[in-house]
Amino acid sequence: MISIDSFDLRILAALQDDGRLTNQELADIAGLSASQCSRRRMRLEQDGVIAGYRAQLASQALGFELIAFIQITLATHSPDNAQKFRALVNRVDDIQEAYALTGDSDYLLKVVLRDLNSLSDIVNNVLMPHQSVAHVRSSIVLDRLKESAKLPLASLSTD
Repeated sequence: MISIDSFDLRILAALQDDGRLTNQELADIAGLSASQCSRRRMRLEQDGVIAGYRAQLASQALGFELIAFIQITLATHSPDNAQKFRALVNRVDDIQEAYALTGDSDYLLKVVLRDLNSLSDIVNNVLMPHQSVAHVRSSIVLDRLKESAKLPLASLSTD
């Protein structure tokens, strides 16, 4: 684990809110000079604490109206079968997130799609026919109560 102090936490919290902040804006928030802030940001990037920057797109504005979660159970539990499924997941752009699980299902996928036809296509023509997959169960999101990629930095507080 990387050593992080209260200045780093302020920088990270500010960048989680707005990744486009300038070093001067970050410095004002963190209570540092712009050059100190710049050095700290570069260190956090080099240490891999800041993994990257990207634009957050509004899915509905672009016509992606449907979010679904898909539970997958593999046909067999072998390293080769798991690798084949991972390769499939990495090829399909509609799959935003994929998690290996404990419990009844082996994987949970989050997909963002344009409509129900797209969901039907990914379930019936991509996932179910794949040799690694035994069972597919999907759930459609009715309403988003919260969506965040922010980490709970307050739990790291050095104060």
